Amino acid sequence: MRIRVLGSAAGGGFPQWNCNCRNCSGVRAGTLRARARTQSSIAVCGADGTRWALVNASPDILVQLQANPELHGARAARDSAIDGVVLVDGQVDHTVGLLMLRESGSALPVWCTEEVCADLTHGNPIFGVLAHYCGVERHAVIPDGRRFAIPGVAGVTWRAIAVAGKAAPFSPHRESPVTGDNVALVIGDEASARTLVYAPGVGAMHEALWQAMQAAACVLIDGTFWSDDEMAAIGVSRKRARDLGHLPQSGPGGMLEWLARLPQATRRVLIHVNNTNPILDEDSAERAELVRRGIEVAWDGLEIAP
Repeated sequence: MRIRVLGSAAGGGFPQWNCNCRNCSGVRAGTLRARARTQSSIAVCGADGTRWALVNASPDILVQLQANPELHGARAARDSAIDGVVLVDGQVDHTVGLLMLRESGSALPVWCTEEVCADLTHGNPIFGVLAHYCGVERHAVIPDGRRFAIPGVAGVTWRAIAVAGKAAPFSPHRESPVTGDNVALVIGDEASARTLVYAPGVGAMHEALWQAMQAAACVLIDGTFWSDDEMAAIGVSRKRARDLGHLPQSGPGGMLEWLARLPQATRRVLIHVNNTNPILDEDSAERAELVRRGIEVAWDGLEIAP
């Protein structure tokens, strides 16, 4: 099993098109030592090394596919090496890319929870739009830790765990979250029995997620914000990290404290990094703190083999 990071930024990417914060203006000007990043998504390759599953379909999906030719496939005039898409939530930055896959020669296989399916049928009717093109072959994901499989992506096991977070703004339960709005994925290699936990949106640490993290060889987890008041401090928003369903890295009970409690051998990687987060600056004190703690920051193209 191989995990390829297609995009490592939060919604809007990095630099964000209309943002002039220190990070975005610095990377544009070449005065900040940082990598540009597209919006978060990963791809998972099975045992045969040729077939892949997408996890989330970001608005940057076409650029990401062009940057990763292994995902193209070339068995027919029109082909793809992608055998399905798994969604961890219904957020715009994780689902709009489905529309870019509308030229599929058959119905697009999509795995998601009932709650996400409802949001993509009514609040933001992506599934209805796709019905006029390739269509969607929807598969249910039950967020209680039970296994599911993606045919074609051999030797990989999948489990979904409900996590604390926020539903998309167009969801009827945006302010009253329900089980199934957000999930973490436990992705397993059948040959080695090693697992990776992928959780780009975590609003609070719940026991089921924590147990999965402690058992994993690698955690690829929410790195959206460094501090709870990060955006307010630089004047780009009044919303706090926790208001948006993201556990900040710093402060009491923050992600850094949880990662410090994992077994020493666990690989720790932050993903879904917001453009305002100082860890994007490779010369920042915050990035140095991550290095000291043995925590990585995901970048587009990073490959992980748990």
